Amino acid sequence: MTPTPGSGIAVRFDAAYLHNPKPVYPVASRRLGEEGRVLLRVRVSAHGQPLEVDVKQSSGFSRLDEAARAAVERWRFVPARQGTEAVEAFVLVPLHFSLES
Repeated sequence: MTPTPGSGIAVRFDAAYLHNPKPVYPVASRRLGEEGRVLLRVRVSAHGQPLEVDVKQSSGFSRLDEAARAAVERWRFVPARQGTEAVEAFVLVPLHFSLES
């Protein structure tokens, strides 16, 4: 959510990811050698819960995109702040799927 026009208080978008679990690497993707980076756009509530998770940039593999989205839907965030008040805001979450790690 954006600050109220004329409020003079900037919103801090330093939402932290806390200690959230990594996405599960799909078995079929491992077998097929699929790797990539998924960029998710997440609307985070003032309570730190993901309200909306959309793929902003695909990995090129729908299985990886869905695994990333499903994982982040269960995450918890430190919400953005406007002054001392927690506010709803969007955050970008990059996730990398690599068979090397």
